[in-house]
Amino acid sequence: MAISFDHTIVAARDKRESAQFLTELFGLPDPVPAGRFMAVRLEHGATLDYADVPDNEEIRPQHYAFLVSDDDFDAIYAKIQSRGLPHWADPAGERPGEINHRDGGRGVYFPDPAGHHMEILTRPYGSGG
Repeated sequence: MAISFDHTIVAARDKRESAQFLTELFGLPDPVPAGRFMAVRLEHGATLDYADVPDNEEIRPQHYAFLVSDDDFDAIYAKIQSRGLPHWADPAGERPGEINHRDGGRGVYFPDPAGHHMEILTRPYGSGG
């Protein structure tokens, strides 16, 4: 049986702002309305479907990691720096302003507008290096 990931719902205070943040940072096509969601389509076809959460409801931060090429890492990291976004080399945030070099690649963590923990990395964990 072939099983592939199709979509996930991402909670946001402002679905358009959060979806646009990701598409601009990653150089992806603009998000598109999909019912009550703003959908961000990734290269392999899966979507992040951003949904507004009422102000009286808590958004529990989730972690979203994206495997990117070295060139994409350079472009995204340059935008992170030029926008003055806080970022860290580690998930605990103990190495602010740095990137990591796990498994011979590069990685960095940063928040999105809703407070989710975003990560870009150039090598999958455990791939050696």
